[in-house]
Amino acid sequence: MTKTFALDTLDAPPVHVTALAPVAPIHPESLLALPPGEAKQSLLTVHSILEARLPPGPLSIYEAGGGSTSYLPLNVLDRAHVTVVDIDEDQIRNNSYAQQAILGDLQTYRFAPQSFDLIICYNVIEHVPDVEAVLTGFCTAMKHDGLLLIGAPNPKSLSGVVTKYSPHWFHVWFYRHIRGEKKAGLPGEAPFPTHFHPLVTLANLEAFAGRHGLQVIYRKTYESPRYPEMRRRKPMIAALIDSAARAMNAVLSGKTDVRHGDYHVILRKL
Repeated sequence: MTKTFALDTLDAPPVHVTALAPVAPIHPESLLALPPGEAKQSLLTVHSILEARLPPGPLSIYEAGGGSTSYLPLNVLDRAHVTVVDIDEDQIRNNSYAQQAILGDLQTYRFAPQSFDLIICYNVIEHVPDVEAVLTGFCTAMKHDGLLLIGAPNPKSLSGVVTKYSPHWFHVWFYRHIRGEKKAGLPGEAPFPTHFHPLVTLANLEAFAGRHGLQVIYRKTYESPRYPEMRRRKPMIAALIDSAARAMNAVLSGKTDVRHGDYHVILRKL
């Protein structure tokens, strides 16, 4: 059963706000879905940092864009009041762990200053046209010493370049036929259209953080989990992509690894 109620926001357009019944915590699907590798190890490191840095007691958490998967460690999720904002009604419906679900636009929706101990934006900013507006809202809504966790694809990687310059129908084909996700592209299902605003690039994101009083306390680029996934599901295609990646890395003389298709960043508000 759901109900609609008022929320303390600033300059927010009318939205549907739903109180969700609490559910029994389960092991984070975000970890279960990841194959062993750099992505899983980085997420475990993120969990340890959140556990160490967040204050004791009840937590107020804002998840910007939230579907069916939580990226929080259980001992954080268990003591948190989670508010999700998403523009997609299907994503809101799929969410099972938030106490408040708000149908709204991240670019314009605003909370009162210093509302949250932690803000999470995971696999979201690459899909948003105006990332600067989103990040500016985050800066206001974070408490002093609050944390912002961003997980996003690396536009400078091999997969990032392919994603940026290929049509959306190709992304849907890849998810369905290479990743084996038969519902890909249906309402509420990934992949979603990708914009890759300049602030998604890690160097630009860090520069924005420095200008807005945010300190980088964790930064990690890592091999996209799509690589081990493909090695298991489509070994011949994966071998070709790995060969191409090794050749590109050799040309780049170790300056970067084009297989580092994703990153985690944790920012602290000074």
